[in-house]
Amino acid sequence: MENQVTIAIKGRSSSIERDEMTTIQVTLPDQLAQEAERAGLLSPGFLEKWLRDQLKARRSAEFLSALDQLDAAGSQEFMSPEEVAEEIAAMRAAGR
Repeated sequence: MENQVTIAIKGRSSSIERDEMTTIQVTLPDQLAQEAERAGLLSPGFLEKWLRDQLKARRSAEFLSALDQLDAAGSQEFMSPEEVAEEIAAMRAAGR
């Protein structure tokens, strides 16, 4: 039989300085729920910290991925200032 665990986690409203609660209901196998409860893994404080850590890790991974993409894009060759000036001069001459 499965055990239902209901957890209330405090959250801060983005526009109003007041605490709001969100309730999360998780269905776990009895043995896992009991072990997790005994280990303190289902406490609101632990779950809040764990979720914040997971969000931070995800944001960091996304940031590093974006840096890799920028680095890959930066490996393309760019025109030197002299080449840019030559292209501008050529376009101006063609436009006359």
